[in-house]
Amino acid sequence: MKYLLDVNVLLAGVMAKHPQHAEAFAWLDGKSIVLCPLAELGFLRISTNKKAVNVPMAQARESLARFSLERSAERISDDLAPMDSKPRVSEEVTDCYLADLARKHGLKLATFDMRINHPSVEQV
Repeated sequence: MKYLLDVNVLLAGVMAKHPQHAEAFAWLDGKSIVLCPLAELGFLRISTNKKAVNVPMAQARESLARFSLERSAERISDDLAPMDSKPRVSEEVTDCYLADLARKHGLKLATFDMRINHPSVEQV
C-alpha cells in the first residue's frame, strides 16, 4: 500500500521538534509515501507561519526536499476536479479532497486527524 501524506503527518515527519515527530517517524518506517502539491503547499504555509512552526522559507523548502528524497516519495498531481469531491461542511473541504484524491490514485490518506470519516483514510 502507498500512502498520500496529509499535511499534519508531513509536518510531524519532517520537523524533529514537532510533538508527534517520534510517532510519525515510527509509522513512516518502511512505508511507500506519496506527496501532492496541496499537501506540500500546506507544509510550507504552516512551517513558515510565525504563529506556528516559524522557520525561514528556505529552511522549510530544504527540509521538505530532503525528506522527499530520503523517503523516495512519489508525487501525484492534484488532478481531481474540486467539484468531484463532496465535503458536507467547510471544515471538510481540504480533508475530503485529499481523501478523494488518494482514492482516485488507489492510495490511503495517512493522517493524525481522527475526525475524517472516509474509506480511504488511515489514522496514524
